[in-house]
Amino acid sequence: MKRHKTSALFQRLALSKDKKGILALAKKGHIVESGTDIVKDPYVLEFLNIPEKYRYSEKELEQKIIDNLQEFLLELGKGFAFIGRQYRVTLNNKHYRIDLVFYHRILKCFVLIDLKINDVEHRDIGQMNMYLGYFETEMNVSEDNPPVGIILTAEKDSVMVEYALHGISNKIFVSKYQLYLPDKKLLQKKVQEILVRGIVLDICKHI
Repeated sequence: MKRHKTSALFQRLALSKDKKGILALAKKGHIVESGTDIVKDPYVLEFLNIPEKYRYSEKELEQKIIDNLQEFLLELGKGFAFIGRQYRVTLNNKHYRIDLVFYHRILKCFVLIDLKINDVEHRDIGQMNMYLGYFETEMNVSEDNPPVGIILTAEKDSVMVEYALHGISNKIFVSKYQLYLPDKKLLQKKVQEILVRGIVLDICKHI
């Protein structure tokens, strides 16, 4: 609870929602009903204790997360169960590996996480889409819902991501991570801007 308060969890969750979503979050708390509800942007990984300017590899980032798995599960949120790392997918005798695989007990679906230390590119989204297709076809059982994919990246081009995701029916999300606690005042300001923008749009609809 103390860490959630320090890391501005409410504001980070609110930023992923529209005006109605923010108001619902304020009244009812965090309710998990869909893939969107389990995704944050950004994720705060300060517990990895990686210096901000330190040049680390994706392998080092993954190992740090595994070494601090309990804290990472807390950052992901309620309902996550760890399945494995470097999970192998084989297609036509060619091997691929998914960085981290979880199962969400509330949504009843697999959650695949791919780690990127640089800008996410359109081919990363295509690769995640392939992984989701494989899991839905080969790994899901009758009670499972379609899997969710999260590409966790240090940087993202929102415009490129929007177009790269266009027409994709699978649930793929691209979120940034940061290695330090967020500026709460800045997050509060952004949430307020979403609320004001929503009010303005409501007014325009009635003009």
